[in-house]
Amino acid sequence: MNERVRYVVEGGVADVRLSRPEKLNACDPAMLEALVQTAEEIGQRRDVRCVVLSGEGRAFSVGVDLGSLGGREPGRLLPRWKDGPANRAQQAAYGWRAMPQPVIAAVHGYAFGAGFQIMLGADIRISAADAQLSIMEARWGLVPDVAGIALLRGLVRDDVVRELTYTARRFDAAEGVQLGVITRLAVDPHAEAMALARTIAANSPDAVRAGKRLINLMPDARTEEILVAESVEQTVLMASANHRETVVAADEKRPPVFVDPT
Repeated sequence: MNERVRYVVEGGVADVRLSRPEKLNACDPAMLEALVQTAEEIGQRRDVRCVVLSGEGRAFSVGVDLGSLGGREPGRLLPRWKDGPANRAQQAAYGWRAMPQPVIAAVHGYAFGAGFQIMLGADIRISAADAQLSIMEARWGLVPDVAGIALLRGLVRDDVVRELTYTARRFDAAEGVQLGVITRLAVDPHAEAMALARTIAANSPDAVRAGKRLINLMPDARTEEILVAESVEQTVLMASANHRETVVAADEKRPPVFVDPT
């Protein structure tokens, strides 16, 4: 737990919440840093099999805290996150895509600008139908720079990304399903996301993590690379204790009991 982001782990599921409800979870530097550190910390935990990411209060996140923009020095790039290509602000969104466990975003209220991009970092996005979404940066004379363009690739057609970016218009989550940025709608997105996370957590964590690694290759890797990666992942899984447990459990007509990765 920290000032901006808090989480609890139960039954292999990390329930992560942006915790600045009085500001509709607006992203100041402390929020972005907390998201980076939380994603890294959870990504290293072997007892976490799935993650639910949501916002406390009336919104997922209204995006960047405009009061914090003045603190960024003009003409200077933000520092990179470790040795990767992402800077620290981008890692606040991309860290959820890069972590080994699946991440489900539960969206309600507003997901604007940086909040929209953080939502995109999840593997799956479940939203209330009336949630308002926007790539809002053009309204402030800026571009989406929290990994949003990289994360939109493969989700939304090129011309649709252009229209949403150039206009900065708001749209609801029902349209978001049609566009491809929302997976599905729910009356209670957080409850739906937690139920889905528990289903995922009941599967072999080895297989789920391997599946995420393979799917993360889809936007950039050549077909040949993906085919080889499939073969390598499957070879390792077939020799694993968790795979053997699925076979034994099926023979004994009981649910499998999986062990977390070592």
